[in-house]
Amino acid sequence: MASGFIFLLTERANFIIVNKVSAPFIDKEGETAESLRENPGFSYGLNWGLAGKGVIVKDKAFQNLKSSELLAKGATIAETLSGLPLHVRGTLGGNSTISKAQYSKLLKQVTTHISSVSNIFVHDGAIGLSPESDAKVRVISDSPSAILSLSSILWETPTRAVSHDSCPLTVYIATSISTAVEDIIGLGAQGNNGFIAADIERSSLILCGKAFADINGTKLALTALSEPVIFARGGLLLSARLLVSCDSVVLLFAPENAIQSYSDLLVSADAGVVLSPQGVAPLFQTKKLGGINPYRIPSAVVLATSDSSGNIPSISKLSPGQAAYHFLAGYQNGEFVPAYAKGSSSIGVLDLAKTLLSKLKQYQVPTFLVNVDGGVKNITGKDLVKLVTSEKVAPFRLKGGDLQRKYNAFLSYKFQDIPEEFSF
Repeated sequence: MASGFIFLLTERANFIIVNKVSAPFIDKEGETAESLRENPGFSYGLNWGLAGKGVIVKDKAFQNLKSSELLAKGATIAETLSGLPLHVRGTLGGNSTISKAQYSKLLKQVTTHISSVSNIFVHDGAIGLSPESDAKVRVISDSPSAILSLSSILWETPTRAVSHDSCPLTVYIATSISTAVEDIIGLGAQGNNGFIAADIERSSLILCGKAFADINGTKLALTALSEPVIFARGGLLLSARLLVSCDSVVLLFAPENAIQSYSDLLVSADAGVVLSPQGVAPLFQTKKLGGINPYRIPSAVVLATSDSSGNIPSISKLSPGQAAYHFLAGYQNGEFVPAYAKGSSSIGVLDLAKTLLSKLKQYQVPTFLVNVDGGVKNITGKDLVKLVTSEKVAPFRLKGGDLQRKYNAFLSYKFQDIPEEFSF
């Protein structure tokens, strides 16, 4: 037994008590396997890490339990919810309904609540699959059911990778917190099932009540939180999907109403992938991805547009500059959806387009514009992959009409200083 130090941190005093004790050497946040078997639910390293996040372990903290172990602790599969109130601070162009002061007050209420329960449950995971470009996540909950739900969408990652990460995301889940918290922080009534609140500046997400069961809302919040982290690490978070057939990997940008046609080859129905030097992978866990590594760099990129006028060809090949331009516009039958993303972003859309242009040139990925209201309507994913991997696709040329004027008018109004390399 080697001598060591245990540091006990308390928010009720402005000092740290240091007790010298005998303890086994700790090589990672968790204890040795032997000590964990002897003291399940207790880890010096984990308790210290939680204290740094404002949560003081009252009795026990269980980390990274398997599904069977969570069920043994009383976890149940919650009924899926949707449309719960979502508040996000720090997005560009977003209209946040929660202020910095309100979020700080809410975080204090939530950490105090979690610190008051006997058993705390912790899960470590990641958003994205590349260790160099992903966003590490630690979930801290008062309920095993919430951990069971969140662990199904996060990718696995070593606990040490999370505890040693420079900017991990922290998710606090308070399922049994009083509904009075809404009035205490001044948010007003949020409904009977709880709400979701995220602060990009803090890299922090709070799920109150049954909000953990709103998987889509939780994913939206996690996407917003992870975007600046992934971008800073050289990855590009895109509102796209993956089609995979044998050795062909196609990065697909498409409107929701066109996705079902390609379901035969879709890796995930969720929009959200990370493109990095290591490859491309869905943001969130999907059972269709074989193995634990990202796919290789895409063999093609498809920008699906919808133009019922017939002025845009059924399928055509784009230069990198044209691809960035059409990505930035996101034209869908009279409406523009920049970057194909409906939600707010913490990264400027023009910056995303510039970075995509750089990636397309760097990786020499061929890009195609597909008119889903043209001759390729209702084709399968397999058919689409065959089209874009053939060498018979002609360069893009508008058949007529004034679409180019509409594009230019919208983009010049919406964005300043569009690079000259961007072209229709």
